Amino acid sequence: MVLELSNIGTKKKNRKRIGRGNASGHGTYSTRGQKGQRARSGGKKGLKIKGFKQNLLNMPKYKGMKSPRLKAQLIMVSTLEKYFKDNEQVTPGSLLERGLVESMDRAVKILTKSADDKLTKKLEITGCGASASARALIEKAGGKIVETSETSETSETSETRKR
Repeated sequence: MVLELSNIGTKKKNRKRIGRGNASGHGTYSTRGQKGQRARSGGKKGLKIKGFKQNLLNMPKYKGMKSPRLKAQLIMVSTLEKYFKDNEQVTPGSLLERGLVESMDRAVKILTKSADDKLTKKLEITGCGASASARALIEKAGGKIVETSETSETSETSETRKR
């Protein structure tokens, strides 16, 4: 078949316009039925909203809020006992090298699991927080927790702001 102006067709087909009199072939009510919300103009919008309300009611309810602050990565004292040698320095970097923490972006905090936890190695901990019981265990073993200059600067500025 040769392409000529006479045999070029259009792809776009106009939709059928209903509701233009009885002679249109769609009868008196123009395919809308007799009475009711859907027979009137603007009737479908309200029904969609009603259906959306059912969707909202069926969704699970989440309570509370999500904090924007990143949570600290937790390390147990027993883990320090297992992975570090005597007189070794513990920093977030050394914890990352051993695969004990996921990233350096989040803070690291040392905790104890129970009162039975023991630490026999003398460790110097820098740049990590510790709970009171973990701090007591570390100091009892002869180790110490050194606060970095960044943490001491932030505590100084917060104290001056309080005054």
